[in-house]
Amino acid sequence: MQGGRLPGTDTRDRIILHVDMDCFYASCERRRDPSLRGEPVVVGMGYTADETTGAVATASYEARAHGVESAQAISQALALLPREATAPPDTEPVGYYRPVDMAFYESVSESVQEILTAVADTVRNVSIDEAYLDVTDQRHWSDIESFASKLKTRIREEVGVPASIGVAPNMATAKVASDAEKPDGLVVVRPDAVESFLAPLPVEALHGVGPVTASTLAEMGIETVADLTAHPRMDIVDQFGSRGADIYDQAHGIDERAVEPVGNPKSLSNESAFAEPTTDRTAVAERLASLTEQVTDRATNRGVQYKTVGIKVVTPPFEIHTRERSLSGPIDDPELVASIVTDLSAEFEDEPIRKLGVRLSNLSFDAAEQSSLEQFYDETDSKNQRQLLSATTRQSSLFEFC
Repeated sequence: MQGGRLPGTDTRDRIILHVDMDCFYASCERRRDPSLRGEPVVVGMGYTADETTGAVATASYEARAHGVESAQAISQALALLPREATAPPDTEPVGYYRPVDMAFYESVSESVQEILTAVADTVRNVSIDEAYLDVTDQRHWSDIESFASKLKTRIREEVGVPASIGVAPNMATAKVASDAEKPDGLVVVRPDAVESFLAPLPVEALHGVGPVTASTLAEMGIETVADLTAHPRMDIVDQFGSRGADIYDQAHGIDERAVEPVGNPKSLSNESAFAEPTTDRTAVAERLASLTEQVTDRATNRGVQYKTVGIKVVTPPFEIHTRERSLSGPIDDPELVASIVTDLSAEFEDEPIRKLGVRLSNLSFDAAEQSSLEQFYDETDSKNQRQLLSATTRQSSLFEFC
């Protein structure tokens, strides 16, 4: 075992990564339109072009420099940062406003999640742009910085968005570390450095310490994590109850939570990128075959059946195309999946391909007997529609594929 601990030893020696996608919605818009890189980007919920309604969902760091913040009214944001399309000539600076496109953001998130799943056995996705990884049994503290750096590079090169990563012996400290050098940061906090890393930080850096709690702590003479650790624990618990105990433990670098996936997955998938976009059909076919084998093996090993088979094809620069085909009942049939994948990919024979993915969805975790081929046939069908697969192959929306 390469990890930094043995079973049953101190959990402080775990190796936990917190991966946080920087200004995720804005980063997705920049991926779609590279001309927005370096520009102030504002993504609005309930916002439409040429309107002043809605609220700011995400503001890039460039937009934040002009006072634009999340949850701010679009009208207020426009007063601080005029919209590029309607600003008078020679107005500086101007902002680039975009409406929320959740389906697109979900598709980008899925691509990131595929990478995280490929490098860690244990992944906890906590939101569209945030996840924890436990790599204790795969990595060692001596090589973790190199590993995390390569992970950041892979996400940027294969998906086209930046990520900040914090590494620490527990989830709470890893999250603080990922926030420490945003954007595009990497901070590694080794087990013997946890308390010294946390000590000088403002108490607001701890999870659960918002403005109101910070104000109350300030009235108690507590402004930094070091101040908090020097305070009697019972005073904090008396003031804030069980939440105070959690905050106090965080300040001492204590967090016993394990990184655990949330529920059963909605799909099983695998993706792989080429070093350069390729039109080599043999290379594409081989990569699809490998991805199909990997994802069907995962399904078989977990006793999972599936009703829908899909592919993802990414063409330059980052255009995402998805296709899927649904069966009439849940099965576990790798050969059938391979056949469907081949059929679905035929549409892209003449396209340069940057990245490929294979996905199984509409999963069944029940121990029910696999549906037989005969069950898929309609014996009363007089129109020769006795097909295993649905009659049409449709292009799914990005949200559906995710």
